[in-house]
Amino acid sequence: MTRSERACQIWSILAWAARNRQSLTYTNLSKLIGMPSAGLGRLLEPIQSFCILNKLPPLTILVVRTTTGLPGQGFTAASASEYAKAHMKVFRFDWLDYGNPGSEALEKAVLRLPSNG
Repeated sequence: MTRSERACQIWSILAWAARNRQSLTYTNLSKLIGMPSAGLGRLLEPIQSFCILNKLPPLTILVVRTTTGLPGQGFTAASASEYAKAHMKVFRFDWLDYGNPGSEALEKAVLRLPSNG
């Protein structure tokens, strides 16, 4: 699978997590997609870029470190002071109705706006 295809897979998982008002640790997400957690930032970047470009709530905020409960270093979509507000926007947005943008749109977004910290 390409990076954008994996990002598309992760989008679906995060959309479902948002609907259920849940966060996922990098460890849990890595188990769900069968990839090491060490490379997840690279896979989350297309989603983050797409959300920024399309003025959507920062969906990748739902992926957090086990130790801190906060997103990793590559998360740039909200400052620490805006974190709680951004989190609630993600939970309120209807991701399932919005739909999955698809791997091509995610790849175009990251090429247009690299966003991994």
